[in-house]
Amino acid sequence: MQEARSIYPPTNADSYSNLVGFVFIFNLIVGTGALTLPAAFAKAGWCLSLLLLLLLAVISYITVTYVIEAMACANAIKSWQNLQALRHRRYSSESQEEQQFANTDSETVPLTIQQQSGEFHYYQLTHKFELGEMATMFFNDFGRILFYLCFIIYLYGDLTIYSAAVTRSLRDVICDYGHKNISILSTLETRSIYLPGDFESNNNRACWPQSETTISRKMIYRLILMGFTLIFGPLVFCGIQKTKYLQILTAICRWLAFALMICITIKMLATDGKRGHPNAANIYAIPALFGACVYSFMCHHSLPGLLAPLRSKCSVSSILSIDYIVICAFYLILALTGIFAFEHVQDLYTLNFLPDQFDDDGWLSQLLIVIDYFLSLFPVFTLSTSYPLIAITLKNNLQTLFLDMSRLESYNSFVCFLLPLLAILPPFCVAFFTENLSNLVAFTGSYAGVGIQYVIPVFLVYYSRRTCSELLGSGIPNHFRSSFRSNFWLVLVLSWSGLSMLLVTINLCT
Repeated sequence: MQEARSIYPPTNADSYSNLVGFVFIFNLIVGTGALTLPAAFAKAGWCLSLLLLLLLAVISYITVTYVIEAMACANAIKSWQNLQALRHRRYSSESQEEQQFANTDSETVPLTIQQQSGEFHYYQLTHKFELGEMATMFFNDFGRILFYLCFIIYLYGDLTIYSAAVTRSLRDVICDYGHKNISILSTLETRSIYLPGDFESNNNRACWPQSETTISRKMIYRLILMGFTLIFGPLVFCGIQKTKYLQILTAICRWLAFALMICITIKMLATDGKRGHPNAANIYAIPALFGACVYSFMCHHSLPGLLAPLRSKCSVSSILSIDYIVICAFYLILALTGIFAFEHVQDLYTLNFLPDQFDDDGWLSQLLIVIDYFLSLFPVFTLSTSYPLIAITLKNNLQTLFLDMSRLESYNSFVCFLLPLLAILPPFCVAFFTENLSNLVAFTGSYAGVGIQYVIPVFLVYYSRRTCSELLGSGIPNHFRSSFRSNFWLVLVLSWSGLSMLLVTINLCT
């Protein structure tokens, strides 16, 4: 498909290559929740887990294509509106007789017929339409209220979780707390595991008991949180493309972490043989498995902002397909090698790579000490770059909610400065006063997350198709239309959403 000229003016944002776009999407999808997959696979069985993960990948990819199609429809509608405005200005300068003839020709004849020559292509991804803008365009008042309620709760919850998880990971590595990895398990950002613990008594202890200083772990936590917010918070004032070098660096760290774990387990399987003997399937563990896997492919909330700066929009489907295939392969290789290499898989997979878990006192044990620290900081690497992406998405949607997007450039600098602060400060305040976020994780990650990943894309694509059909007719091709265009797929995804809510509820209750 060739790049076509759009009536709507392109965005002024700096573009980036397809490779950088691949890295952005990879970083957004792959989080520390991947470290809970091996334990979930071991409990549910390798065959059942493999099938469910593949099914989740397919369902998530379907809804991703719906978001892309809805964004192209939003561009087409805006292009149609701009063309009508241009015609109105042109016809106003003509004589009354010519204008009447022109109005008759332009307003009653569908644009489908007028643009058969292909001078304009309406369906583009040149302008970034956030999910909030598309909801405003396609939903009624009730639908918009439900959308923003679900969307803002989810993003605020995610930012709070990310802030606390990164801060606690750094605090637990810095502070001397018995064996540092005991508390790393509770720092995991995951939407499926909620770990109890006496946070207050733990946090009031001295960070370095052997030292004369009496600085508490809570004080260190708050100092790191302030530093984290001061470092990554200013990135919210920029565009997503400004963080591309940070994304590339983080992608290298993630690939290195996964590669280290996979290589070690492959070496164990080659030298020691199979130690783990997981079942093929355990249907009673399906709710817990689903809770660990359901958000393994979530990128829908920030997708418009990631796609708009791409130089070659025609490669969007290929980039997303490769991302999903690579990520799914990573998940499967990581989990399947782990459940067969280790007799017992820890809830947090990195705990299986502690030096005392191996009998080898030679070079492998020394290497594992270095790897142990590196993997302990894995949440820091993964979440630090996801934080600005999600915060920028939240800021953009807050703009849509509170400001008139057609007059955005007319607002003063104070307003432009206030909205990023509204995205940063509430999560900071919540994380500052409490680091026990299990209830927040359960609510935002489960119910609001199902809405964003499954329900909202279905309704967006349904109403966008109907709106474009009414305005443009059916003769203009949408090159970004989803391959899953039948209404059967819409009903299937909504049915899957209901099942997801049921399984998540069962997992939380048990």
